[in-house]
Amino acid sequence: MQRSASNKVSWGLLLVLCGAIFLEGIDVSMMGVALPSIRAELGMSTSELSWVVSAYVLGYGGFMLLGGRAADLLGRRRMFLIWLFIFLLFSGIGGFATEGWVLIIARFVTGVAAAFMTPAGLSIITTSFPEGPLRNKALLVYAGTAAAGFSLGLVVGGLLTAIDWRWVFFAPVVLALIILLAAIRLIPVSVRPKRSSPGFDFAGAISVTGAMLLLVSTVVNAPEVELAWTIGTLAAGLLSLVAFIVIERRSAAPLMRLGILRSGALVRANLGAILFAGAFFGFQFVAVLYLQELRGWSALETGLALLAVGVDAVLAPTLTPRLVDRFGNVRVVFGGLCLAALSYALFLPVGLDWSYAAMFPTMILTGIAFALTYGPLTIAATDGIAEEEQGIAGGLLSTSLQFGAALGLSVVTAVSIIATGDNESPQAILEGFRTALLVPVGAAVLGAAITAIGFRKRKILQRIH
Repeated sequence: MQRSASNKVSWGLLLVLCGAIFLEGIDVSMMGVALPSIRAELGMSTSELSWVVSAYVLGYGGFMLLGGRAADLLGRRRMFLIWLFIFLLFSGIGGFATEGWVLIIARFVTGVAAAFMTPAGLSIITTSFPEGPLRNKALLVYAGTAAAGFSLGLVVGGLLTAIDWRWVFFAPVVLALIILLAAIRLIPVSVRPKRSSPGFDFAGAISVTGAMLLLVSTVVNAPEVELAWTIGTLAAGLLSLVAFIVIERRSAAPLMRLGILRSGALVRANLGAILFAGAFFGFQFVAVLYLQELRGWSALETGLALLAVGVDAVLAPTLTPRLVDRFGNVRVVFGGLCLAALSYALFLPVGLDWSYAAMFPTMILTGIAFALTYGPLTIAATDGIAEEEQGIAGGLLSTSLQFGAALGLSVVTAVSIIATGDNESPQAILEGFRTALLVPVGAAVLGAAITAIGFRKRKILQRIH
């Protein structure tokens, strides 16, 4: 009876945390659909409008490592609850915004809140479920829920925007409040990390946060600013990163123990996450522009077209755990990235009069690839990591995913602009899209190649043993 009650608490806890990651996914995807309506009412320029998205990415990517370490040192439950409330508060402020700058600030703070909330939630899972099949199943359910939030957000965002774009901000407030009330009751106070370090590394926190902000800003703004500015922010970001490494080497209580990067599996998982996210978000960006700008589809029609990608929400908690149990993480991730490369390659011949039947194979294969890749990457990035460093490991993975998404969007945008040139004819724009699609194909292939290194490492270990 006690074991049954414990299981109910554990899966109830997982339900709350899945609700939070679903909230984060749906919040991001709904925003993209609502942007045209926001611009129409608030009179924002194209560059100002892009900052509604960029501000969130900057807050999320810039503070993720700090958020992960704060969860480890200050308490995962405490960080999760506090930043979930801040997420709720500033999402509501965004909904009441009457000026573009208010909306941009609200999105930045919402991104910061997600940066603290997400690694706290992930590390609560990895420390609440014992390492092995049970934890793997929990992580795959968690990853599938995140993907479902993103997929469904495209459709829900279209429906809410048709009523009023402000509901894209108010709906997450309602959902966040429900999750917060459930979290207060279901996340046990005992889920707290053991402090092994004597203090908090403020110098490391400032340097790494500055580095992440500068590097993400470089990637986000590269297509729109002068080359000199891009080089300057990139150099400043790299210098801040070097300063962070120097500080961590000398600190008695480092924000991130550099030795954690000696884990080949963790490094490969994070490189894979960067390339996977870059490929996925780059492809989605091209697909949305193709459907709306060249084909004239509405936001709701576009969301419905991309809904097939949401098949991962069904496959991630059902099929993927079985494949991981049978073949292991590395092989499943490798297969997922290969399938992603194939799905994007199938979209390369896209034409001005393509039917949805011609697009469907790419949509469904992309969803299957997502199911095979995202969850196992989450497991690989946290597997074998000490309990007191689970927060920083989760923060590293989330940083990689956000940085990869920003990098993929920026490179795809730049390639499309260069390929199109000054010719704004539909055929020229289409050729630009086709050229840009080579980026996600290449990123997925490179990700598969990096993942394949794990095969050789595993064979060597097997020979040793």
